[in-house]
Amino acid sequence: MSAAARRLIAASTLAGIALVGLYLLLGGGRYTPLASADPCDPRPWRDPQSQRALAEQVALSSLDGAACELHVTREELTLALASEGDLERFRTSRGLSRDEFDDVLRSGLRRAVSDGEEAGAINGVEAFILRRAVDNLPVQRLIEAYRSGELDWLASVLG
Repeated sequence: MSAAARRLIAASTLAGIALVGLYLLLGGGRYTPLASADPCDPRPWRDPQSQRALAEQVALSSLDGAACELHVTREELTLALASEGDLERFRTSRGLSRDEFDDVLRSGLRRAVSDGEEAGAINGVEAFILRRAVDNLPVQRLIEAYRSGELDWLASVLG
């Protein structure tokens, strides 16, 4: 092996060792996941660029509101809503009837409408219509729309 090849191998080895050392020095040897945000803390509403973006904000805010009442993270509630089986396990593990759980989800939706109205993202007419929808639509239909990502009906109310 030539001297140039040995120098190249040595330089590559040193660069690799330096890279691993720098990674460890900067904390790469530890992994601490970020803590979930407290769903009871208000989240800032961004200026939505479309009605669909506004519908997504309403959905996230409503999850926060319901999660706050249930004393769980928004992520935990989101996972529970993924399927009917997951929802049933979540609900029964907390001793909630279907009606009690539906009431919590409606409360979260009401909070989202109020938050959006306070942020100026939802006007008074839209808020009125959304509140009537929250009070009258079957919660199961809202859950199905959330699961499928079909927020177009909400965006059409807001549009």
